[in-house]
Amino acid sequence: MRKIDQLLHEYGDSHQDATNKMVHWVCVPLIMFSLIGLLWNIPVTGVKFLLGQAQNPWINWGVLFLLLASLYYVRLSFSLFIGMLLLCWGMAFGNLKLQELGASAHVFISIGIFVVAWIGQFIGHKIEGKKPSFLKDLQFLLVGPAWLMHFIYKKMGIPY
Repeated sequence: MRKIDQLLHEYGDSHQDATNKMVHWVCVPLIMFSLIGLLWNIPVTGVKFLLGQAQNPWINWGVLFLLLASLYYVRLSFSLFIGMLLLCWGMAFGNLKLQELGASAHVFISIGIFVVAWIGQFIGHKIEGKKPSFLKDLQFLLVGPAWLMHFIYKKMGIPY
């Protein structure tokens, strides 16, 4: 069995309840989006000095996180990597637009989304009666979005 199949199967074991699945369809993307937003606003020191110019809005910890996550996905499945790459860059673009409200607003909105979405996740798992997978292995924090993406691929008939 391929590593991606093993991870998706193991993740799916604690996500059988229809309500918990629905909660995950809403909360996992929200957590991902808000995490990117929070990381986006951590100052990147030394960039202006190194580049000798004003900071590019794409040079931030959120984008770095997405690049590193993309490396994880490409290692598991090139096909899923393409879908996750599109999702990641869509979320990055959304955070770029949210940044236009100002860093403080971006941070407070991201914190609000993050907290509410995690509460939703834990309610979903309470309904499911099983602990979240990431409590067993932190890599399941990255498997969750890929698990959702694999359902989209199945629906579209795209092998993953």
